[in-house]
Amino acid sequence: MAAVTSEILKSELDMFGIACTDDSVLDKMVEQCICSRIQADEMLLEWVAYSNTKGLKLTMENLEQFEHEVLNKRSKSKQSIRKDDSHRIMDVNSFKEIIKAEEEEENLLDSYSTPAKGSQKRALTTPEHPQSKRSAALLSSPGLLLSPASFSPSVTPSQKYSQRGGKGEVVVTFGAVQGTRWMGRKSASADVQVELLEAPEDSLRSSYKYMFQRLRDVRNVLTEKIEELGENLRSHFSIEEFSPVSLPAQDSITVLGQVCCDSNGKLNAQSVLLEAGPEQGGQQVPVDLSELKEYSLFPGQVVVMEGMNATGRKLVASKLYEGVPLPFHTPDVKIEADEGKKPQPLNILVACGPYTPSDSLTFDPLLDLIGVIVRDRPDVCLLLGPFVDSKHEQVEKAQLTETFEAIFSRCIESIVDGTRSVGCHLVFVPSQRDVHHHFIYPQPPFTLPNLSKDQAQRVTLVPDPCTLLIDGVTFGLTSTDILFHMGAEEISCGTGSDRFSRILKHMLTQRSYYPLYPPVEEVNMDYEKFQSFGQMPLTPDVLIVPSELRYFAKDVVGCVCVNPGRLTKGQVGGTYSRLLIRRGAASEDGKRASPCLAAQVVKI
Repeated sequence: MAAVTSEILKSELDMFGIACTDDSVLDKMVEQCICSRIQADEMLLEWVAYSNTKGLKLTMENLEQFEHEVLNKRSKSKQSIRKDDSHRIMDVNSFKEIIKAEEEEENLLDSYSTPAKGSQKRALTTPEHPQSKRSAALLSSPGLLLSPASFSPSVTPSQKYSQRGGKGEVVVTFGAVQGTRWMGRKSASADVQVELLEAPEDSLRSSYKYMFQRLRDVRNVLTEKIEELGENLRSHFSIEEFSPVSLPAQDSITVLGQVCCDSNGKLNAQSVLLEAGPEQGGQQVPVDLSELKEYSLFPGQVVVMEGMNATGRKLVASKLYEGVPLPFHTPDVKIEADEGKKPQPLNILVACGPYTPSDSLTFDPLLDLIGVIVRDRPDVCLLLGPFVDSKHEQVEKAQLTETFEAIFSRCIESIVDGTRSVGCHLVFVPSQRDVHHHFIYPQPPFTLPNLSKDQAQRVTLVPDPCTLLIDGVTFGLTSTDILFHMGAEEISCGTGSDRFSRILKHMLTQRSYYPLYPPVEEVNMDYEKFQSFGQMPLTPDVLIVPSELRYFAKDVVGCVCVNPGRLTKGQVGGTYSRLLIRRGAASEDGKRASPCLAAQVVKI
C-alpha cells in the first residue's frame, strides 16, 4: 500500500478544486492521516463534508478544529471500523488467486522444514486459526503504511495494549521539574546541531567484515585495556610500581589485573581470580576477599589491589582501588542567546523498542509515540532499536508475508513522514535484536537509501554504541542491555549503594560501553572494532542505557544516567523518557554545572 504523501494529497485537493499553496498545511494533513490511520482519499472526503457544512477554508487553524471535532471522534471508533473492514466482500477470482499464492508459499516453506514442523500448514488453515482467510479479506481494504495486514496473517490488535491504564502517567522524575513545560521550540526550522563526537575517520559509519578475529588479537585488545587503565590508576593514586601477582612476598604488594571467574559458572566471593597482564607475568591467582570491608566486582573489571601473597598461590586483598572516570566535554563555542535572553533549553525525547506488542505485529505503540512527538514538539528524538524485533513470536515462527527490510523501511518512513510538520531531528540507533541488521557489536548504523534529500537533513544514523554531540552536550547511547548483563554477574559487599548506580559507575570508571568479559552469549563481540568504537572517549553528560530492568533517571558521578524502559513490555504498553537540556551550560564558581535540567519517564 502506498504511503500518504503531500503530492497525493495535492492531487486529491486539485480533484475537488481546492487551492492549497502552503506546504505546512499539506504537512499537517499528512500528519493527520498517519495519526488517524486513514488514507488520502478518505481524508479529503471527510474534509470536504466538514468544510462545506461549516463554510470553512483550508487553513492551519481550521485543520486543527477539524482534527478535534471529526478525526479524534473517528479514532475512538476504530475498533468497530476494523471489524467492518474485515467483512468486506471480494470477488471469487481474487479469493482463488490469494489462496493459491498462499498454498504455494506454504508448500515451499514445508519443503525446507523438518517433519516436526510440517504441521504448520495445517495449523494455519484450521477453524481456530483462519489467518489466511482473514488476511485475504483485508488485502483489498485501504490502509496505512503500517497496516499489519501486509505483515502477518494474524492482524488482530493487541487487546491488552489497547486497554492499558495510566496513559501519560509520569513514573520517574529527576531534577527541577516543578512548572516545567515539556514543549520544544515551535519553529520547525530551529537549528539544532546533532553529530557524532568523533571525527568521521574515527567513527563507525559503515558495515565491516566480521567473524575473522583470532584469539591472539582478542588477547592483545584485553592486554592493552589492562595496561591503559592500570597506567591511569597508577598515576592517579601515585603508585610506584605493580608487582607480579604470583610472586611470593612477605610484605604487602600492589598488583594490577583483570577480574575473572575460576569456572564457567557465575562469579562469587570464593571464585574470584585476578589475571595479570604480560608485563606482570600474565598469570592468574585466586583472591581472598574476606578482609575487604566493601567491594563490587564483575568479570572483565580492571582493578588494582593491595594485599599479601606469602605463598604465591593466593592473594589476600586488604585494599581495592576504584577506577577514575574520564573528564567531561568542554564545548569549544558557547551558545549565544538572542537579544540578551537566556538560550532556550532543548527538549529531547528518548524511546527504545520493541515498538509492537508481543502478541501482535501492529505498530500501535509506535503510532501513539508519533502522536506524542506531534503534541510535544521535541527538538530531538533519540529512537533506539529493535524496530523489527527478532524475539517477536511471529518473527521467530516466520509468519510474515513481507521481508524484514520492507517492514523496517515502512516503519522508518512512517516516523519521518509523521513528524515532518514538527521538524524535529531524528536519531536512529540500531539494536542486535533488529532481525534485518548486522548481528555484531559494535554495530554499524542503519542504511536508508530511500530517504529524500529533505528527509535526510533531519535524520542522523548512528552506530551502537556511540557518543553524540547535541548543541555542545554529550550523550552516550547504547541499545545493548548492559544493565541486565552486568547485573547478573556483579558481586558486591557493604557498598551501601543500589545495583544500578554501581553498574553505571563501573561503566564510567572502566570507560567502556560494555566492560563485561566474557560477554553474554547473545552479544557477538568483535574486539578489534570494540577497541576502536566501543570505548568512551570522555564521560558523557547524559548516558542512555535502555534495559528490561526497571526504568530510572539518576546522577552517577556527575553523569545523568537514564533508563527510559521499553515502549512495550510484552503485551502491554511501556515507557519513554523526555529530558530538558540546558545548552551552553557554563561553570558555576569554577564547578561544572550539569546541562540536564530535568528528566522524566512517562507511560505511553
